[in-house]
Parts: sequence; C-alpha cells; structure tokens
Amino acid sequence: TARRPRRPGRGEQGPRGPHSSRIGSHLFLLALVLYFVTPLWWLVVGSTKSNSGLFASSSSPLWFADDFAFVENVQRLWTYQGGIYFTWLGNSFLYALAAGLGATLLSLLAGYGFAKYRFRGRNAAFALLLGSVMVPLTALVIPTFVLLAEMELVNTRWAVILPSLLSPLGVYLVRVYTQDVVPDEMLDAGRVDGAGELRLFFQVALPLLRPAIVTVLLLTVVATWNNYFLALTMVRSPELLPITVGLANWQALSSGGAGGETLWNLVVTGAFLSVLPLVGAFLALQR
Repeated sequence: TARRPRRPGRGEQGPRGPHSSRIGSHLFLLALVLYFVTPLWWLVVGSTKSNSGLFASSSSPLWFADDFAFVENVQRLWTYQGGIYFTWLGNSFLYALAAGLGATLLSLLAGYGFAKYRFRGRNAAFALLLGSVMVPLTALVIPTFVLLAEMELVNTRWAVILPSLLSPLGVYLVRVYTQDVVPDEMLDAGRVDGAGELRLFFQVALPLLRPAIVTVLLLTVVATWNNYFLALTMVRSPELLPITVGLANWQALSSGGAGGETLWNLVVTGAFLSVLPLVGAFLALQR
C-alpha cells in the first residue's frame, strides 16, 4: 500500500516554511540598510578628498582616494571667509536647542492638559490640532514671514526660533503617551492625599513621561536643524544663517563658478561635520 505523506508536526517546517521567508525578509532588510547607509558612506569618503579627487575619473566615488585631504579640508573650513562655517554651526546649535527645548515644553504641557483635563471644546481643539499636522510647513512660511515682518523680527534669530516652537505632532505624541502611562487613578489618589495639580504634574506624571519627552525633543531638534526654507526666508545676514542655508550658498557659488572658485570639498566636508551632532544625539538617547 502507498504511504500517505506525513504532515509536518508542530515546530517542524515544510519545504517552503518560515525559514525561506525569513531569508527573504533578511535580504530585504539588508537592501534597505545599503540604500540608507550608502549616501552616508559617500559623505564620509567624500570629506577626505580634495576637489580634484572628488571629480577624478580614476577615483571610485565610494572609496578613498590616494591623497587623504580631510585635515586640509577642515583647516580650510576654519579659515575660509573668516571661519564663518563654525558661526553657522553655532547658529544651528542655538536654533535647534532653543526650539527643541521650547517646543518640548509646550508640547508636554499641552499634551498633558489634553489627556488629563476635561474642558469645553477639548475635542474640537484637538481635532484642529491634528488637522494642522497635515498642513505642509512650507505653506505656512509666507504667512509667518508677514506676521514677523509686522513685529519687526525678520532677519533676527527670533524669526527662526519662534515658529519652530510649535509642534502639533509633539502635542499629539505626548497626549497619546500620557493616556497610556499615567492612570487617572494615580492622580486621583494624589489629590486625595492633598497634592496640588503642580505637584502631581512634576512628581507623579513627569517621571513617567521621560520617554515621550526625549522622543519629542529629538524630533523637534532634528526638524529645526534640518529646516532650510524657514531660515532661507527669514534671515538675510550671513552671520545669522544656519548650517543648511550656508552650505547651500557655497554650493550655489561652486555651481555658478563665480570667480573660478570651487568649494565642493568644503561643502562635502561641512555637510559631514554637520551630521555628526545628530548622529551623536541619536546614539546617546536611543533608549
């Protein structure tokens, strides 16, 4: 008599079981890693090349050239136009830190209020807030410019910091996280023991909200650091520019060939150095 094929038992794998699908998922993840890491690797390699090395046909774009020019590129960044690159870098630190701390504080207060207090119009206000998340930031730049021009704040540092203090996504994240990790019963128990609202917020809720605070802080810092169009519209003085707009000006100067000046090695090296603070922040706060 012919034997019937035995079915795989529990824990066993068929000829096309989970093992093959696991290999496919790993290959897909590997392709994604290469896709995202390749531009960063090119930036690392490009920062070590001179202008001739960047455009030499004999040099591989994804590998180092014979002449290691990273130190020379950094030295030229330090001296070119009086070292204005590091002024731009300091401006980016100031804008990102001030906007990140301010936006995180406002998001924390607003999100906690939406999550734990009942007031008239709460749902309508939160729906309006969620709708504002869908509005592109570039669509708000021109109205913001008109408003700040009326306040005579254009071409000042406040023109970059004040609009960056608003983070609807941060408010949404804090509200959702507060609803999950801060039980109403815990706050009610504190009120029964005689604790006021400020004490409940700082001593009961705030320690539980540290992951949300760090998340919103990272998102707002990165968004402010990478914001290009806002600073391009609001700031004109070279000493007030952030690193994004400053490097774009150097890139335009190199592309136009004004005066025969080529700054591609400075643009690439400056872009590489500007990425390091964000990478360090994510590695330090990833937990």
